Amino acid sequence: MEEIAVDPRRALPSVDAIAAKVAELDSSMPAPVVIREARKEIARVRAAVGNRTEPPAPGRIAEAVAAAIRLMLRDSPREAVNATGIIVHTNLGRAPLSDEAIKAVSAASRGYSDLEMDVETGTRGSRRVHIEETLRELTGAEAALVVNNNAAAVFLCLAGMAEGREVVVSRGEAVEIGGSFRIPDILSKSGATLVDVGTTNRTRVSDYANAAGPDTALFLKVHRSNFKIVGFAEEVGLRDLCEAGRNKGVPVMNDLGSGTLIETAPFGIEPEPTVQQSVADGVALTTFSGDKLLGGPQAGIIVGQREFVDTVSRHPLARALRPDKMCLAALRATLLHYLRGEAVEKIPVWKMIAASQAALQERARRWGNAVPTRLNWQVKPTESAVGGGSLPGETLSSWALQLNPGTESADSLALALRSADPPIVARIEDGAVLLDPRTVLERDDIAVITALKSL
Repeated sequence: MEEIAVDPRRALPSVDAIAAKVAELDSSMPAPVVIREARKEIARVRAAVGNRTEPPAPGRIAEAVAAAIRLMLRDSPREAVNATGIIVHTNLGRAPLSDEAIKAVSAASRGYSDLEMDVETGTRGSRRVHIEETLRELTGAEAALVVNNNAAAVFLCLAGMAEGREVVVSRGEAVEIGGSFRIPDILSKSGATLVDVGTTNRTRVSDYANAAGPDTALFLKVHRSNFKIVGFAEEVGLRDLCEAGRNKGVPVMNDLGSGTLIETAPFGIEPEPTVQQSVADGVALTTFSGDKLLGGPQAGIIVGQREFVDTVSRHPLARALRPDKMCLAALRATLLHYLRGEAVEKIPVWKMIAASQAALQERARRWGNAVPTRLNWQVKPTESAVGGGSLPGETLSSWALQLNPGTESADSLALALRSADPPIVARIEDGAVLLDPRTVLERDDIAVITALKSL
């Protein structure tokens, strides 16, 4: 008599049996989560096994469930070490905060705060007061407003000032800044109509003046913070544009993107327009980021003339885009570094920009001494970048530890570093792995050395 084959899927363990084995592996895992993940893993195994292949042992299934739960329960986003040499690294969270900003976030978040209360009168206050006076002092502006990022700041200004009206912008500045953030699209979504003038490479002040009409709400200038136009090119300076705006009765808005409060030329970097200069030139509304060259938390900052900032602040979107107490606390602490004249010493982004060649070379050599003998290494000169859509094409001379993988691939070596705890993120260049100390916080040196020893 022919023997009937038994479907191997019938031998799969029950959910309760897998849950019990997971509890033996780690009793701290929440029971409801274990049950859900056990069901999912058994269903996955059932589909993979079909009616022919033997299923994995119950212990293997339980290990897969436990691994999935550990991944689910670990901190995320988690700390990582940026050894890429890109200072404002968008994928790694942009600007790291100063110690004082971190303390301010902790203090604001661990209990209640006077976020929207005037403690002297006991009545409702405004969250603008925590930041506005400091921004006015630093930039020379009459008023300031903070929202949750610079894209929101640009959108809010356009919606508040130009909905249903026209905005004149140079064709060479109707750009895509990043993450599909395109000026023409933002204008359209804000309810404004784009009027582009000039050509891609040359725009004159007369182009703006000739385009101005009764429906013109703004002259918009967009700083090309992530690319350059070189060669046969001409653009309108802010002061000239503001004068044309006054003659036509049209306010000027200037999106700086990655705005800076510090002159960049003393650090060997091409001059970047400062927020203070934008205000001094007569711009009605200037927008910039909090988490790029400013070196603070993610935020969009609007400074300018009181009547226009107040107009924007009354738009219904202002409430939807407002920052929370932790953002405001970190931003204020960051701004106080500038007010005290200690930004370069205290703010990580500026400490990295100002780092000395000798100190970088010494740190890279110290890391190299931890590399296993089977790997060939050397300390070599390299270039760091500011990144984050800031200072396009500009680099800073640096030193890096180069790991030559030998029989392994550079990809596998970089993966091994990223698999450390915390992950060490390096860059691959010419078939070798480079770790640039410029972008590694000094407190993370021990993490880098530990990861290198374990390669």
